[in-house]
Amino acid sequence: MGTATFSPTPRPREADPHASRRLSKAPVMNPPTTPSSSLHGRRALVTGAGRGLGAAIAAALAEAGAEVVLAARSGSEVAAVAEELRLKGLRADSIVLDVTDLARTQRQPEDAELFDILVNNAGTNRPGPFTETRLEDFDDVFALNVRAAFFVAQAFERGLITYDRPGSIINVSSQMGHVGAAGRTVYCATKHALEGITKAMAAELGPYRIRVNTICPTFIETPLTKPFFEDEGFREFVLGKIKLGRFGRPGDVLGAVVFLASDASALMTGSALMLDGGWTSTS
Repeated sequence: MGTATFSPTPRPREADPHASRRLSKAPVMNPPTTPSSSLHGRRALVTGAGRGLGAAIAAALAEAGAEVVLAARSGSEVAAVAEELRLKGLRADSIVLDVTDLARTQRQPEDAELFDILVNNAGTNRPGPFTETRLEDFDDVFALNVRAAFFVAQAFERGLITYDRPGSIINVSSQMGHVGAAGRTVYCATKHALEGITKAMAAELGPYRIRVNTICPTFIETPLTKPFFEDEGFREFVLGKIKLGRFGRPGDVLGAVVFLASDASALMTGSALMLDGGWTSTS
């Protein structure tokens, strides 16, 4: 006797008279729009813009559409960079400004309400053993890396608050703001201070829609840093710490600056963007 199997025949599904009504009431889901990295219609101030990384940052912001004002102590250098940008059809101007002259710094951005972006790039370093650090070196490095950055940002944000405009402050820090290194005690101290200032500023300025972040590059090959890399021992030490196995180049920093300056980072403040090739990943 065979084994009977039961294969029920499915009944046709009855039409739902309310289906079309339910479908018509379903919300229409629009995909989110990717924020733009365009800086058209915005004005940026870049300090220490006469050469190296500062000049490259100014060019990147201008290429993204911003009107850029380059500031440095050397008028001839920033004027030359600004002229080069204008010859490319970009909007750029220059001002002579020693950011350590606080009396002048507080007066200079009289049109600060027109700046939407500040890149605090001016900085210095005087490497040397901790036991041999001179008072004048300590004071000079702190004066530029911390004191000047603090008060330039203060002048910038006052204008934005007065005119109720959002803005972005980008403090150029360093991987050394997150780790320590022999021979760089003063520099590390200034960059750790800048990281703390950035977080506190972000907390205070957030309600005014002013974002404050840092970029933290590793050693970048520029005319200023080139002499350091001629020391073979130092070169090997640095490359041994950078997991990607190479020095940074100015171009490695530019995308991050445009990102932080633009609406692409609209929800980012009080953060440090690490551009260190993995140096701090295991430190």
